[in-house]
Amino acid sequence: MHLHILQHVPFEGPAHIALWAQQRGHRLSFTRFYAGEVLPAPEAIEGVVVMGGPMGVYEEDRYPWLRDEKVFLRAVLDHGKPVVGICLGAQLLAEVLGGRVYPGPQPEIGWFPVRPTSQGRAHPLLVGIPDELVVFHWHGDTFDLPPGAVHLMESAACAHQAFVWEDRVLGLQFHLEMTPASVLALVQAGRAELEAARTRSAFVQPPEALLARPAGAYRSLHEVLALLFDRVMGTQ
Repeated sequence: MHLHILQHVPFEGPAHIALWAQQRGHRLSFTRFYAGEVLPAPEAIEGVVVMGGPMGVYEEDRYPWLRDEKVFLRAVLDHGKPVVGICLGAQLLAEVLGGRVYPGPQPEIGWFPVRPTSQGRAHPLLVGIPDELVVFHWHGDTFDLPPGAVHLMESAACAHQAFVWEDRVLGLQFHLEMTPASVLALVQAGRAELEAARTRSAFVQPPEALLARPAGAYRSLHEVLALLFDRVMGTQ
């Protein structure tokens, strides 16, 4: 399967997604917006993964490529391709599908649990997912559910943590793809944002807490990532 990665900043790459793809024989291609790379034709790829980034979906004047990215995602959806969006990627999908994206009540940065909603517990996509999963968060914005989406997961700080649309579009506000190296890269790049956010929210952990997770915690995330990606991409 040919999957295309939309990457917004150098310090939020695919991380474990690349290993998942390699293990299944999928081919990855990239549009790195920060490097000025161009988008492919929607019909040239078979699925899309939209990564995170510190920008807001509404900052088109500052990041003009956001306009092109939204047009591309709309075309991909119209072509019936499967898409997974992570953090900023989930917010982009929510907007393209007709939802509203806006600053949340407080930042959520660190390792905090998410839980299935009542709709999520009944949805086949979450079969085998634990009732509580401690995941990595780094976001200040949130979104309204787009029309027709199923609300899958929530946290204490943010109601809309995951949604699915037509069983082939998955938005995850949190990060399952993280590795120790990718968390370190994000902490190093976002240290100023992290320190500022700690004064505004009880849901922001210090850098040492972000970096202290044991290897087993990452393995649990990656198992859930594989399950969700296999189901959404139709490659089980």
